[in-house]
Amino acid sequence: MEKACIYSLATALPDRIVTNDDMAKIVDTSDEWIFSHTGIRERRHVEEDQAASDLGIEAGREALLQARRNGGIEADAIDLVICATSTSDYPNFPATACIIQDALDLPNAGAFDLLAGCTGFVYGLETARAYVEAGLARNVLLVGTEVLSKLSNMKDRNTCVLFGDGAGAVVLGPPSPPAERDPNDGLAGGRPQILSSWLRSRGSGAEALLRRAGGTRNPYVEGKTDAADLTLEMNGRDVYMFAVDAIVQTIKQLLEQSGLAIGGISRIVPHQANVRIIEAAAKRLRVPAELFFTNIDRYANTSAASIPLALHDMITQGLITPGETILTVGFGAGLTYGGNVIRW
Repeated sequence: MEKACIYSLATALPDRIVTNDDMAKIVDTSDEWIFSHTGIRERRHVEEDQAASDLGIEAGREALLQARRNGGIEADAIDLVICATSTSDYPNFPATACIIQDALDLPNAGAFDLLAGCTGFVYGLETARAYVEAGLARNVLLVGTEVLSKLSNMKDRNTCVLFGDGAGAVVLGPPSPPAERDPNDGLAGGRPQILSSWLRSRGSGAEALLRRAGGTRNPYVEGKTDAADLTLEMNGRDVYMFAVDAIVQTIKQLLEQSGLAIGGISRIVPHQANVRIIEAAAKRLRVPAELFFTNIDRYANTSAASIPLALHDMITQGLITPGETILTVGFGAGLTYGGNVIRW
């Protein structure tokens, strides 16, 4: 069976840049403390009237334009919209994917949200690939969009400094006849294919990263629910230990099942959670930390948007060329983890 291709890659970021010094005006912290512990210098925050779908629509619209140029894919040939997000416009329903589908005028598309925390885009790539290669959808628009600033507890210095807002989107479809590659096509002239994926969950760690109230386990009760329980809560030590192990295990599994050696990998694109996690994983794998691409200093942790944002930056910096093999690695709430092997 022929592998599905990625025909576009687009991103969207809020205009507002929030530096570590800005965060120090909100909570008891400093630029030196945040950077030394996380590698973060700044992040983007949406405005009060912006939601996850707004960023997703912006990224999705550009991804569709690229897909039309690169693969002749028209809007009415998009059969499915998948939105990977933990920060949906509304609690539980409707799906943010449905809002994006309507705004982009995709009349033939089904739509659903995919909730896998910061591993969302990794899960989404494999899900979209499976739909295309099984013949269940001609083309799929995958969007990863997050506005974590609105779910952060701005009184908790251990978490609020870690997160930012952003979105990324791709269109996947079946292979088309080879065309002349354009280095300005948004994909560095490549026609990426997902060669292999590996997805896992460790549900025993569910309470390491969660919003404690507002769901059916602990519904909101006026006058009783603590406002802090409606925001993001994280056990930093447990998440750190899990994340390092998840990166190492995922990379080993991807290499083994794909028959590849680490020397055949041009770059590893991890979820951008904390540069110290990435450095620890690189040390355990005995590979140079430089093999891992990072841009967390500019965007902080954007959850399901972090990997497409990283891939986009790599393209604009000339760090990806056609024919190279890269690994993506995600880990996040659930706990979930996994990765993809992509031949560019």
